[in-house]
Amino acid sequence: MAILTRRNFIQAAGAAAALPMLGSRAFAQDKLKVGFVFLGPIGDYGWTWAHNKGREAMQTALGDKIESVYVENVAEDASAIPVIRDLANQGCKLIFTTSYGYMDQTIQVAGEFPDVKFEHCTGFKLADNVSVYNSRFHEGRAVLGTISGMMSKSGTLGYLGSYKVPEVVLGVNSFPLAAQKKNPAATLKVVFIDSWFDPPKEAAATETLLNLGADIVTTHTDSPAPLQSLEQRGLHGFGQGADMSSFAPNAHLTAIEDIWGPHYTRRAQAVLDGTWKSSNIWEGMVDGTVVISPYSAAVPADVVAEADKIKAGYMDGSFDIFTGPIYDTEGKLKVEDGKTLTLDELAVMDWFVKGVETAA
Repeated sequence: MAILTRRNFIQAAGAAAALPMLGSRAFAQDKLKVGFVFLGPIGDYGWTWAHNKGREAMQTALGDKIESVYVENVAEDASAIPVIRDLANQGCKLIFTTSYGYMDQTIQVAGEFPDVKFEHCTGFKLADNVSVYNSRFHEGRAVLGTISGMMSKSGTLGYLGSYKVPEVVLGVNSFPLAAQKKNPAATLKVVFIDSWFDPPKEAAATETLLNLGADIVTTHTDSPAPLQSLEQRGLHGFGQGADMSSFAPNAHLTAIEDIWGPHYTRRAQAVLDGTWKSSNIWEGMVDGTVVISPYSAAVPADVVAEADKIKAGYMDGSFDIFTGPIYDTEGKLKVEDGKTLTLDELAVMDWFVKGVETAA
C-alpha cells in the first residue's frame, strides 16, 4: 500500500516548482499561451492532479499550436490576484482558474485585461471575457450513494466536506438521497473542515465520522488521506477526483474521476478559431466529464448492477436524483413529487435533505 506523507507531497510539488512559471516569455508569440491557476500541488492525487491531467491532455491534443503554464498552491484570497494578473502580463490569452474561491479575483483581473479570456471553475459570475465551467459531481455521488445504501451495515454513512458551498452541498444531498432509495433508514453524518486540501485534517475528520458510527465514508476533499484512515480500520470509502485505489486498495470501492481534458481542449481551440464566447458550461456523465472508476472486487455483483443503472439513467436522461418528493432536515417538502430541480436551482442549493446531520 502506498503511504501518503508530507515528503511525498513536497517531492511531487518540487519538480514543478523548478519550472519558470512566472516572468518568462520563452515561448513563441504566435502560439496561444494558456495559463492555469491551481489550488493545491499537482501531486495531490485528487482535484489539482485531475486538472493538471486535463492541461496535459489539452497540450497533447493541440500540440505546437499552444503552450501552457501553471502556478500551483495558490491561496483562495487576495494573494491570487497578482498571480492571475502576472499570467496575463506574461502573454496568456486564455487563463483557467480552477477553484471556487478564485471567483471574485478572476472577475477583478478580467476587468483589467479585456483582450484575455478567463474561465473560472465551479463559480457563477460571468463577464464578456469570463466563462464559468463546472462538473456535475452530484451525478457521481448518486452512484456512490447507491453503493453505500446497499453495502453499509450500520446504515450510518459519513461525508467529509470542504466548504459549505453549493458545489459541495449538492454532493452531500445527492449521496443520502441515493442511499435512502436502497435503505430508507440510512442517515448521513457530515463534517466540514474548511479546506480543500489538508491531509492531516482530512484524516482527523474521517476518524470523527467513524466515531459517530459511519462505516462508509465519501469525501469532497482532495487527498487520499481519508481512504488511508479507512484502510487501517478495515472500512470502505471512495476516491475523489481520481482513482485512488493505489493508496487504499481494500478500502477504495470506486471513485468519481474528473476528466477536464476535453473541455480545456475545446475552449483553447475556440480561442484559436476566434469562436470563444462567454458561457456557463456544466457538464456531467453524458459528456464524459464525470466518470466512475472501475469497481473493486469488494463491491458485490448485485450492487454493481444497481450502480450501473444510475449511470445509465444519467447517460440517457431517464434518471435525476433531484426529482421529488424531497424533504429537508426539518421535514419541509422542498421538491414536489415528480418535479426535478433545474440546474439554476442546483447551482444555489444551500439546504440539506432529510437524514443529513452536520457535526462540529
